[in-house]
Amino acid sequence: MSEKPLLHFEISERRVLLRLFDNIVVLFTLSIVGIIFEFDYFRIDSQYWIWTLVLILFLNFFSTVFELYDLQKASRIDSVLKNVILTTSTTVLFYMLTPYFTPSLPENRLQILFFFLSIAGALLTWRIAYINLITTPRFYKRVLVVGDSFDIKLIVEALQKTDPNYHIVGFINTDNQVKAGLDTHNLKEFHVDELPDIVPENHISEIVVASAYRKGLMLPLYNKLYELLTRGFPIKDYTQVYEELTQRIPVENVDKDFYRYFPFSRNNANKFYTLVFRFFDVLIAFVGMAVGLLLLPLILIGNMLGNRGQLLYSQDRIGKNGHVFKILKLRTMRHDAEHSGPQYAQKNDYRITKFGKFLRRSRLDEIPQFYNVLKGDMSIIGPRPERPVFVKELSQIIPFYETRHVIKPGLTGWAQVMANYGTSHTDSLEKLQYDLYYIKHRGIFLDLNILLKTCSTVLFFRGQ
Repeated sequence: MSEKPLLHFEISERRVLLRLFDNIVVLFTLSIVGIIFEFDYFRIDSQYWIWTLVLILFLNFFSTVFELYDLQKASRIDSVLKNVILTTSTTVLFYMLTPYFTPSLPENRLQILFFFLSIAGALLTWRIAYINLITTPRFYKRVLVVGDSFDIKLIVEALQKTDPNYHIVGFINTDNQVKAGLDTHNLKEFHVDELPDIVPENHISEIVVASAYRKGLMLPLYNKLYELLTRGFPIKDYTQVYEELTQRIPVENVDKDFYRYFPFSRNNANKFYTLVFRFFDVLIAFVGMAVGLLLLPLILIGNMLGNRGQLLYSQDRIGKNGHVFKILKLRTMRHDAEHSGPQYAQKNDYRITKFGKFLRRSRLDEIPQFYNVLKGDMSIIGPRPERPVFVKELSQIIPFYETRHVIKPGLTGWAQVMANYGTSHTDSLEKLQYDLYYIKHRGIFLDLNILLKTCSTVLFFRGQ
């Protein structure tokens, strides 16, 4: 077989590819339609360059909001069809509503339909081609794992679940222990001596090392890996790969290397970043409270009919540096919701009222927390504040749980837009991994990403 690994695209490369070709095929299609059908509503030329710029801005913004660059969804035709229609509809609508920067509505209204069909048709055609070409096994990243037999199953599940194009071919076991009952998921097990031949014969494109030297990475294996590395072959640390693929920190492996998992972040002490961050906190909080006041009459009517009782309630939560503060929320549960003591909210919780379910799914129940943001107890973005009783319990079970409190809690956060709703210790661990990733990597671009994903959460009614 060829000694060259099969062609593959990294996650970031696939996202760039999707975004680049979305823009290219849309502009190309509109140009062709304009020539063939004498379509004059939209033209691409130097005189009207602002039209093209505004279209590209709207298209990229709403493509992100409606998750066209979520690689899991981008590989499924049903998700692509829905998200393309939503993106195209919203883009065209906003394009027509900004006539100062875009062309005036044409006398022949059919041109608007042509405009919509051109964009939707171009996106769908390109995305179907992407599914049938780029997401096929030909472009899979084929990976060899070097690690302990105890971790192999966890590693395979974590990496392949996040990215279906990340295909683990086999592993080299480094603990030399009996693998009783080890489920290898049809993986091939290789020996150290086979390493020089494994890579070309199996078209391996990357080796992931998930074992510390003292726990099995013996000198012969080290030397063979180093030889591959000097020839330019990519060899990565498991924790590095895990963070890149899952965008969270694997704190369950804390016993191996403490320093790797402690969430250091330069932005936590960056005065300029914290000042700008606070400015936007206050700005967005004022806007949020204004929207809340506009919706208040409807909320009062809904509360009177569906909740029948007190509208607001407060609750103790843990904030920055362990400070306890009162969080404000719109009431969504029955008055006797905790007659047996504090307990986690569950999915489809019977204690949630009919109107409360709507408030949670739309996240309108969190509007009063804009007041907490103005007070400085919370930020717009950060780990969600938890109740003291649960913090005490989880801190004894989950490593680094209290590290969430090195920054202010947030109204929304990386865990809220990426993880499942926390109803168990396992879910809390997953959310902590995302929270620590945010604390470690927080910055302007990650904050903007969270805000866009929060828009998707609200629009698709994914609140819990």
